[in-house]
Amino acid sequence: MNSDQNIPSMQSNITIENLSQAIFIVNRHAKTAINPGFLYKLKHESLKKLIAEGKAKKVGLHFSEHPKNSRQQSDVLVECGRYTFHIPPTKQDFTELPHLGKLDSNVHNPKACLSLKFAKEILQSYTGIKEFSETSTKPKHNHRIYEKPVFKKLGERY
Repeated sequence: MNSDQNIPSMQSNITIENLSQAIFIVNRHAKTAINPGFLYKLKHESLKKLIAEGKAKKVGLHFSEHPKNSRQQSDVLVECGRYTFHIPPTKQDFTELPHLGKLDSNVHNPKACLSLKFAKEILQSYTGIKEFSETSTKPKHNHRIYEKPVFKKLGERY
């Protein structure tokens, strides 16, 4: 199957439920990834677009469980389908949204069964963001040229 055949099936899979499941999977993998920057960007841009389209809504502010520099910090709670997510707040969020206090640890998102690869494909086709691999930007100087070993007689200097 070539990449042209993937595009129509990908567009038909873009529903609010599939998008929210894909965001959930990407977010879960980002928490343990070696380089989570792209995954968090994909999550954040997807949620921003969903909010702009009216398919997701900002509910309120929560105190962050892991604040930076031991200061109190808040995150915006976003509801998308049956899932909820946190994103960094803007200055406008502090004036417009109610503060919900501490995060309720008993509330959990439903389970989702998607591979990370498929979740990334859904979100990338939805947002238009492409992942740039680090290997393509670095020059390939890792190949060592084979050199014949030089043998010397015992006691000779080289």
